[in-house]
Order: sequence, then structure tokens, then C-alpha cells
Amino acid sequence: MDLRPARLSDPDALELIAQVQQEYVERYGGEDEAPIRYDEFDAPAGAFFVGYADLGAGPVPVSMGGWRRTAVRALGGTAVAEIKRMYVVPAARRRGYAAAVLAHLESSAAEAGLDVLVLETGLRQPEAIALYEAHGYEPIPGYGHYRDSPLSRCYAKKL
Repeated sequence: MDLRPARLSDPDALELIAQVQQEYVERYGGEDEAPIRYDEFDAPAGAFFVGYADLGAGPVPVSMGGWRRTAVRALGGTAVAEIKRMYVVPAARRRGYAAAVLAHLESSAAEAGLDVLVLETGLRQPEAIALYEAHGYEPIPGYGHYRDSPLSRCYAKKL
């Protein structure tokens, strides 16, 4: 997989966002309503990446993920960013792409001087929870738009 820097407003990113929103509708009954501004993922405030792989007919967008700086504090961090829009298309799952995106987000955040990453996911995404826990993310108290949702789970990791 070839991970490339992108803007959240790029056509390939928008297509993947539409796909993940549809998955949220199927799993939770509605789209993710947490507020996001596209410029939050532009340097130096954040970073965003789209992954491309050949699934049989040449390279196509198969994954994405980004981070944005946040005021959320966890694990004693002083420079914290939130992971958002982690997604791998169904046809490309179980190939290690999610772990590769996550590792890239961690390394790019560390290079930008961040010391902790936080994220929010949900109980109806057990594969996401398993990924984050397998890569050293620890449960933290809820934060953000879904902090009071019984389906929300929040995690953090020191970089």
C-alpha cells in the first residue's frame, strides 16, 4: 500500500469518507455527527493520508486516516492529537492496511512533536477496538461529541 499525504477535501478522501459514513449508518443507524473542519488536518494543525493499493485493476484508494491537534489531555501528554477517519474499504481488509495507517499516523504525529494520540471509536466496531488495543492504546475517559454515549469508547497512547 502506498500512503500519500492528502487534504480531507480531496476527491479520493471524500469518496472514502462517504463509504465510512455509510458503514456508520449500517452499524449505528446514522452518520458520525462529530464536528470536523477540513482545515484541522492541514499542517501544522494536523495531517491526513490516503492509502492506495492494487486490488486487481491498478491502484485505487483503499484506506485513510488523519490526526488533528486537540485540547484533550490524556496520559500526562502536553502535545496531543486526535486520530480521525481511520478506514479501510471492505475489499482491502485483513491485509494489514489498518495497522500500516495507524503506524504512519503515530510516526508522523511524533515527528510533528506530539507526545500522545487519542481516539474515539464505538462498541459496534470490535475490529477497531482490537486493532487499537493490540497496538498499545489504553482506555481513557470519554471526551468530545460522543463522551456520554454508552456505545463510545475512547483510547490514548503515549508516543
